Amino acid sequence: MTTRREFLTILGATGVAAAAPSSLPAAPQPESFTFIFLTDTHIQPELDAARGTDMAFKKARSIRADFAIQGGDHVFDSLAVPKQRALSLYDLYEKTEQDLGMKVHHTIGNHDVVGIFPQSGVPPTDPLYGKKLFGDRFGKLYYSFDHKGHHFLVLDSIGVTSDRSYEGRIDAAQMDWIRQDLGAVPAGTPIIVSVHIPLVTAFDSYVPVPATPPAHHGMSVANSAEVIKLFEGHNVLGVLQGHTHINERVEWHGIPYITCGAVSGNWWKGTRMGTPEGFTVVNVADGKLTTRYETYGFKSVDPQNT
Repeated sequence: MTTRREFLTILGATGVAAAAPSSLPAAPQPESFTFIFLTDTHIQPELDAARGTDMAFKKARSIRADFAIQGGDHVFDSLAVPKQRALSLYDLYEKTEQDLGMKVHHTIGNHDVVGIFPQSGVPPTDPLYGKKLFGDRFGKLYYSFDHKGHHFLVLDSIGVTSDRSYEGRIDAAQMDWIRQDLGAVPAGTPIIVSVHIPLVTAFDSYVPVPATPPAHHGMSVANSAEVIKLFEGHNVLGVLQGHTHINERVEWHGIPYITCGAVSGNWWKGTRMGTPEGFTVVNVADGKLTTRYETYGFKSVDPQNT
């Protein structure tokens, strides 16, 4: 016969089941579905990038998917250019996205931030400085939504630094929001996360050590350990990431961190470290997340493969 103490010990060992308060409603029954994760379009008038983005979106549209998540860096580039150039890039992206023909959830990327590099000439007092234009065009910088019994978190991983640059960082207000949002999710609910700058990556293992260390922590999220800790006790199926333009899967504490290749490949100049231009098809079924990478036949007018 099992004692109450033994029963509680068994319940605690399940992790996910014990994580949420008993007052929460039961999780809805998850259903299978497919969605598109496309990232780093880096749209611009140059290098045939608008045509390439259009090709990618039309290919994605041919796949039966419930919706798309844009993983960030919609445009190239808002960081270092005058405001009018940034506005024209956003206009070009929005016009081209119509060819997707499906609901799109947007993740902010570093190149989507307006004017924070001093050479842009955009003063911090400008109403569209920083993340304001992204918010005006696409909505909240971080948010969650539910689909077929699954809970999605879309995060803002771009930290604007005091010297007018950026780093990978989830700020304190967003950390509090993540904690509250996950705390309200029924126990056992499958969770999927989108973030631009990776939380977990082995990218630094693939490239030479720079002679001069970068001024900011830009290739991954500097406080990722704090963010990952918030996932403990929750049924996180996977974290989808962008930024590095390569395909990579790293599993940490049972969670796959899947960095996806870029629609723009090597910034519209061919293959990036062996990853061609493309996007990721995500299948969700039976409590698992699986991915496949789709290319779409773009040929660079200025190939500089890395």
